[in-house]
Amino acid sequence: MSSESFATDRRVVRQPSTDHGFVTRSIAGETIIVPVSSRVGDLDAIYTLNDVGSRIWALVESPTSVEEIVAILCDEYEAPRDQIASDLVELLRELEANGLIELVGGSDA
Repeated sequence: MSSESFATDRRVVRQPSTDHGFVTRSIAGETIIVPVSSRVGDLDAIYTLNDVGSRIWALVESPTSVEEIVAILCDEYEAPRDQIASDLVELLRELEANGLIELVGGSDA
């Protein structure tokens, strides 16, 4: 996947859980995402998001640009902007590859 997939004007949004079959739960400050098929959880594919990942997951509940997410995280966490952006793109790529989010709009949409 090219870096253009996450151009700053692209918007990221969660896939509806009914479309791809997953459930999410927040437990002790972490978000747990469990893919479900045929009403059975795939325990080998559970995703656990720490507090920053959980914040990102909350931000993509509605379409939000990559740049907006970076700006929010920079305001909320003490880390260099380039590190936040790099870590964000890495997480978004993983979530997209597993069908949990999708890219909408942007310059090439």
